[in-house]
Amino acid sequence: MELHDLRPAKGARHSIKRVGRGTGSGHGKTSCRGQKGQKARGSVRPGFEGGQTPLYRRLPKLRGFTNIFSVDYAEINVADLNRFDNGTEVSPELLLGLGMVNDLKDGLKILGDGALERNLTVKANRFTKSAAEKIESAGGKVEVI
Repeated sequence: MELHDLRPAKGARHSIKRVGRGTGSGHGKTSCRGQKGQKARGSVRPGFEGGQTPLYRRLPKLRGFTNIFSVDYAEINVADLNRFDNGTEVSPELLLGLGMVNDLKDGLKILGDGALERNLTVKANRFTKSAAEKIESAGGKVEVI
């Protein structure tokens, strides 16, 4: 087989329908539009449904949805806890009061980025594995609320 031998499969290509070219063509006179009426006169735009509210207006404009079961945590890194003194009990309310967290949302999650040099008792709703390990290795305690 050579490049010049390539052809579309038999029946894959159709000749175009040439309308309005006389009765001998089979598509003459009314050009396949039938007699009279709105569709014969060429005034129907795409998506028109005869006056019924079209599909593109029946469907909602915005995409996607809001998952009502999703949980959004206020997050803070272990490195940010170094500002507290040894033995301090760090709670979500304390962080909120100091402005380290703007909004507690559905709870507080401690992330494991950075190093911790203080032994603290940290109370939060969630901890990453690395955060819990770093707090405990620094001599602190992890308490899940």
